[in-house]
Amino acid sequence: MSLFGRISRKLKTDVRNLVLQPVAAVRNAVYTVNGIRRGKISPVEPLKTLGATLGALAVVLALLFPIYWILTAALSSTGGSIYSAGGFNLLPQNPTLQPFLWVVGDLIVPGYTISVNVPITDLAVVINTPEVVLLDVSQYGVTNPSNFKGYLWNSLTVAVPTVVIAMCLVVPAAYALSRREFILRRKVLFVYVLMTQVGGGLGVALLIGLYAVYVQFGINDSKLALAVYYAATAIPFNTWLLKTYMDGIPVSYEEAAVVDGAPPWRVITEVILPLSTAGLATVFIFTFLTGWTEFVVAQTLLTTENYTLPVGLYSLISEYSIPWARFSAFALTFATPIMLVYLFAQRYIEGGLSFSGMGG
Repeated sequence: MSLFGRISRKLKTDVRNLVLQPVAAVRNAVYTVNGIRRGKISPVEPLKTLGATLGALAVVLALLFPIYWILTAALSSTGGSIYSAGGFNLLPQNPTLQPFLWVVGDLIVPGYTISVNVPITDLAVVINTPEVVLLDVSQYGVTNPSNFKGYLWNSLTVAVPTVVIAMCLVVPAAYALSRREFILRRKVLFVYVLMTQVGGGLGVALLIGLYAVYVQFGINDSKLALAVYYAATAIPFNTWLLKTYMDGIPVSYEEAAVVDGAPPWRVITEVILPLSTAGLATVFIFTFLTGWTEFVVAQTLLTTENYTLPVGLYSLISEYSIPWARFSAFALTFATPIMLVYLFAQRYIEGGLSFSGMGG
């Protein structure tokens, strides 16, 4: 099975398990109750499990409290926080969805005119598709909606090339460093470790020089040039991460494939990469987040029409005031895709960071 087939199958399994989780919980509860009634299960064990679950739930709620605070500010018509002049409030004051509607804006599928010439004649078939209005925020009292969709498109056109460029370099470099011996290999590994440790701080320190070089070549407002920079900063850490993961894959798997007559490219694509799914998923997510969430360089290089989501969020802040309701709604909408990706990719990230590879 191909690498993408494995990932697709695991994603389907995750979705199915998520949907069936309530059913499994009810079955376990019924099984436990029946076991206690028959005397096969001690009543102390379920109480211990319940206590541990409630304790973990309390910790999770404490960690998520800042997010709830931001959500309360977003739903409040005044943009006030939980603690205001009127006292401590756990529920938003005059709750409304207008800040979120302002962020999303109109959702309209425009109509198109499609013309098809009929062969051997001067006739043409013209088809007009209707305009589909999914959401018109003006009906809800929202005027001048944000440019969230434009910022979203800019972020995608930066993050996707970042991932493509970085993965094209990270994967072969990680494989070469993990499986091949060549001249100056140790020196290259040392440079990768050095760039992993000081790369971020060095990038900020060289920001002025980077800006001057980009301006000199006229690419300071290029999203592709920004993606190249992001990919360059993501390569050292992610190459070392994937290389360390590949180190855990037994060499005997490759040797068995070679004995069966597989050429080197098939050994990589059908043995190494499928067994590195967790490491590849982790590197993919980290690289994508590099282009999705970075602010300083994007704010320095890009002009207003090419602002990405982090810069667009910062642009909501004026000199003397902050529209807290809209700011909070924008921040939550911006962070929601990242949260969903982490929820579905959690086990891949844990597997990739464990550096455990495959058991022999």
